[in-house]
Amino acid sequence: RALAMPYAKVDTVAKMIPRDASTIERALENKELRELYNNDNDIRKLITVSRGVEGMPRHASTHAAGVVITAKPTYEYVPLSYSGTGVVTQFDMNTVARLGLIKFDFLGLRYITVIHDAERMIREKQPDFSINTISFDDKETFKLLCDAKTDGVFQLESGGMKNVLSRLAPTSLEEVIACIALYRPGPMDSIDTFIARKHGRERIEYDIPRLKSILDITYGCIVYQEQVMQICRELAGYSYAKADIVRRAMSKKKLSAMLAEREGFIKGCLERGVTEEQANKIFDEMQSFAAYAFNKSHATAYGIISYRTAYLKAHYPAEYYSALLSSVLSDTNKLKAYISDAGKVGVKVLAPDINISNSDFTVKDNNIRFGLMAIRNVGKQFAEAVVANRRSGEYTSFIDFVERLSGADINKRTIESLIKCGAFDSLGTPRSALLLCYEGILDSQHERNRANITGQMDMFSLDTAPLGLSDSSYQYPDVAEYSLKELLMLEKESSGMYFSGHMIDNYRGYMSKHKLDRIVDIIEDCSEEGANPNPKYHDRSNVTVAGIIISSRTKVTKSGATMAFITVEDRLAEIEVIVFAKNYANAKPNLFVDNAVMIVGTVSVEEGEEPKILLSEILPMNADENMSQTNISEQSEQKAEKAMRLFIRVRSLEDSRLGVVNRLTVLNPGKTQVVIYDESQSKYAALKNAFIEANDKVLSKLTDTFGQGNVILK
Repeated sequence: RALAMPYAKVDTVAKMIPRDASTIERALENKELRELYNNDNDIRKLITVSRGVEGMPRHASTHAAGVVITAKPTYEYVPLSYSGTGVVTQFDMNTVARLGLIKFDFLGLRYITVIHDAERMIREKQPDFSINTISFDDKETFKLLCDAKTDGVFQLESGGMKNVLSRLAPTSLEEVIACIALYRPGPMDSIDTFIARKHGRERIEYDIPRLKSILDITYGCIVYQEQVMQICRELAGYSYAKADIVRRAMSKKKLSAMLAEREGFIKGCLERGVTEEQANKIFDEMQSFAAYAFNKSHATAYGIISYRTAYLKAHYPAEYYSALLSSVLSDTNKLKAYISDAGKVGVKVLAPDINISNSDFTVKDNNIRFGLMAIRNVGKQFAEAVVANRRSGEYTSFIDFVERLSGADINKRTIESLIKCGAFDSLGTPRSALLLCYEGILDSQHERNRANITGQMDMFSLDTAPLGLSDSSYQYPDVAEYSLKELLMLEKESSGMYFSGHMIDNYRGYMSKHKLDRIVDIIEDCSEEGANPNPKYHDRSNVTVAGIIISSRTKVTKSGATMAFITVEDRLAEIEVIVFAKNYANAKPNLFVDNAVMIVGTVSVEEGEEPKILLSEILPMNADENMSQTNISEQSEQKAEKAMRLFIRVRSLEDSRLGVVNRLTVLNPGKTQVVIYDESQSKYAALKNAFIEANDKVLSKLTDTFGQGNVILK
């Protein structure tokens, strides 16, 4: 950008740089890039300028957990600056350490809060419960770990870790700790040996008998930094301080420092009766382990948290999942995955209810009630106001709710989301009716509040505000409730969840006949955080997934061709699918929102981005016969075929009921164009890209909404 070069040209150069190239000079070993450098003046300038800034800091970052503690004000020791996270040192951690300052890493873990919240809920029915007094040899907990049912368990929920747990079948906390220490690059090479020795399939041997007391707890494998320190002291006679120098060299991944210790280690071993061959072999093993060694104290702290979360899941699943869901309120994919997993152990997540739900997820009768703050457009302050006001008595009607919350900064977007997700269902008024009248009720209440503030009322307001909002006199619109499919759409729109079912449930029979890949597994294997050593899915893996299209957009390329980007969702997760121009024409008929499709394609993984699927083929799925949509009468089919336009009369184009039209066009795509007649302007306006199937059900719905005589098909 600084050189004003076209993006496409720079992108061409970037794609020629090998992934393993550590310098520009190494990258120029690529023959094509070297030719461009020699023959294109712009690219030569680009690379020359790039060499000038190579190796310089790209930006100033802040250590996520590092805190420097000093005796005097920190500015007396190091220069400081201000970042978005607060006051930070201008020196990096290595410079700070060389200056002799102490740096602590305070690691804030979400799961500490999860355990605390679960413990608080358990105490409501079991007052003497304490997570600090649970047994570390609990059979149910170890059964859960051995069965690898560890979704939502700290450090143990990745696919690779589940594989290790099921093979190892841990029977002690010590083995859980070892799993956490081993499951990382470097020590990972010892996992198979560790498991084979644990189950007696491989003999445990020690090069030197004195190693047995150090390594017997890990079946003869070096797993921890502390074990290296013990070996240095036991075999080479190192002092505690000198052994700690080796530990620090390992923890900072300083292989050069480890190499410098070889001579002293071997010399110390020879003085204590260890042969040079044995000493070299042991040192080589320690050296290969040095790059990624884990200290046992850290692994133990992690292991205890992992065990505690597994214990809570095994014994108090409702309380545990409630706390876990509250900790990921803003992560829709995790919410869906954990809700699905809770269902496997018999814990249901119930729809939000204005008279039951709290701000966070809560336990009710061994099930979980959806939290108000997890609903879109519902903030913490408003949710807490709802709960606080409810302590004086349940809300008896929608109008009662509006009146009681009118002082809590109530707004239309919040109320609309609450209606759509079904929070008011228990009050007895259909969502279809509330969505037609909620704006008028809110406006009336706001007008009433303004009148109360000014203390004024004119003769024309006598018939409105106070009397109009009376529960006994107000008449809600008499309209039929939405269909199940419409209700599901509303729930997904407002909360990211389905409560009344799931659209993909209609296609279980079809999906059972095909071998499908789970979207959640693809995302987990391909994410940087997954760290699965043997992932099933990776860049360019062939996959077949089934789901519902929840978004679709097109883009015209520079060559004038059209491509598309769609998002497909199954019960647990969603993923973006890219439809290139060469496949767009064939795929186009199936690329509409709410269509149930099967996608065949390949996984694409780019650094720093979520995995995507590159589409090869898209197939529509057939709904199960017993769940298919109601048949359309022959008469309405013939009428729709002949009709070219559907006219709807409204007071103005600001009419909130037009949202019903938009939903119906999505749910019932067809060939009939929708035209709106605006009475206030005496003008007709055709809705853009709005074509509907004008069957009896649709016409009846529109007539109920807009009134007899305001919906005409001709």
